Amino acid sequence: MKQLQFITQSFKETRDIGKRLAKLVKPGDVICLFGDLGSGKTTLVKGLASGLGAHEEDVTSPTFVFLNVYDQAKRTIFHFDLYRLEREQELFDIGYEEFFYGSGVSIIEWSERLGPLLPKERLDIYLEHTGEDVRDIRLKAVGERYEQLLSAVRIR
Repeated sequence: MKQLQFITQSFKETRDIGKRLAKLVKPGDVICLFGDLGSGKTTLVKGLASGLGAHEEDVTSPTFVFLNVYDQAKRTIFHFDLYRLEREQELFDIGYEEFFYGSGVSIIEWSERLGPLLPKERLDIYLEHTGEDVRDIRLKAVGERYEQLLSAVRIR
């Protein structure tokens, strides 16, 4: 299983990792984000969205609706925030499989709440707040497609 680790020193550096990943994602890709509140998950999503052509200022954490869709980008982005997910049935109610395995890129905050619904192949990104502006970001490929993606990552 291929893994990469980065330490970022600012909001901009965290966002830039997202922008660089955006150059490598394809329709149907699933990116699962893990980390506590304030760890930089939404900042990374802003970079991904911006790198795909969405307006960064439109990117907000969809905490109260589970899903925001950014379709003004080069690829449609399905931005999930599962912080308030109480039951798996809520995901079935919104037809999550159409988004996860559809024509856009799915980015999921609080992915650990997926439990057994966690996709078998995905890019896991673990973010940890280790200092005032410092983030420890670990990318882990789960599946061949994502191993290829990580092999192509060039971040400084």
